[in-house]
Amino acid sequence: MRYIFMDESGDAGFKFGKGSSDFFIIAAVVFEDDLEMEKTSIAIKTLKRRLGFQDFREFKFHKLSREIRLEFLKEIKRFQFKILCLVVDKRKPENGVFRDNRSLFYVHAIKMLAKDIDISTLGVKIKLDGGGNRSFKRNFYSHLKEKLNWKDKKIMRDLRFVDSKNNSLIQLADMIAGALRRSYEGNKNDKDIYRNIVKKHVKAELCM
Repeated sequence: MRYIFMDESGDAGFKFGKGSSDFFIIAAVVFEDDLEMEKTSIAIKTLKRRLGFQDFREFKFHKLSREIRLEFLKEIKRFQFKILCLVVDKRKPENGVFRDNRSLFYVHAIKMLAKDIDISTLGVKIKLDGGGNRSFKRNFYSHLKEKLNWKDKKIMRDLRFVDSKNNSLIQLADMIAGALRRSYEGNKNDKDIYRNIVKKHVKAELCM
């Protein structure tokens, strides 16, 4: 069994210079061992206690200081997992098809996973941040059914939206997505330090 936790960084807007991000990234954290997954989850919860966070407080990359981001990433880098990600440069004219349609971003990320993980022979459970509204989820499933081939459609049975507040590994995916997006932002003086900590875990990086 493989376990995949996915979250995003950036937004689906195209109002550049008026608040929209230049890049939209979806990161997938993949565990191939359930014990390693549990150890990672416990380490994240333990770090939260050590930092004095309340149990309901999430690790969100964009809400944390540089010091806490670094401490988090250094804590989890010792565990065995791999990172797959989709990087969309929204400034490219051909990516206008994604304008205000976040579900299409996710469909491309899922297709990437189907390509890099042999889901026809291995069990795969995918969990995504459940922050999207009901309309988004409905559109996402519709697009996914259209884009996946018949061999890959069994992935639909094991794909779930979960509340990130109650799932430390979705929070891990958030931190990874934020770290990778920061590395694409040339105007940030910390753009490389986060990626350098987790770069050995990055196994696939699809850029569009």
